[in-house]
Amino acid sequence: QAVWLALLQNYPLYIRSVPTENELKFHYTVHTSLDVVDEKISAMGKALVDQRELYLGLLYPTEDYKVYGYVTNSKVKFVMVVDSSNTALRDNEIRSMFRKLHNSYTDIMCNPFYNPGDRIHSRAFDTMVNSMMMQVC
Repeated sequence: QAVWLALLQNYPLYIRSVPTENELKFHYTVHTSLDVVDEKISAMGKALVDQRELYLGLLYPTEDYKVYGYVTNSKVKFVMVVDSSNTALRDNEIRSMFRKLHNSYTDIMCNPFYNPGDRIHSRAFDTMVNSMMMQVC
């Protein structure tokens, strides 16, 4: 089973894949999903600003994968691609994983040595992402 995660702010901030083969295919899937993320954000419009829930849900399914999205108040987009055959994952579990990612991302942003917009290089973040991905696989 495959899991792929990307944090994007019009360019990649963090990318992780388990397993690492077919990464180019995942890049394409994530970049095409950004259009869907933008559509959902514009459709929600001002309601998104008023909401505390930033989970966008299932962006679109393909034959092999399901693509989920989440956006922060600062417009950082989290995109997760999971294997379609993984029927054990429920929507509330995906939502919980995105919240966990968002909390860890917030911790990184609070680090005075991190320059906003730089790629994320954090052992704590990597450990959290790896443990989360192992749960999914």
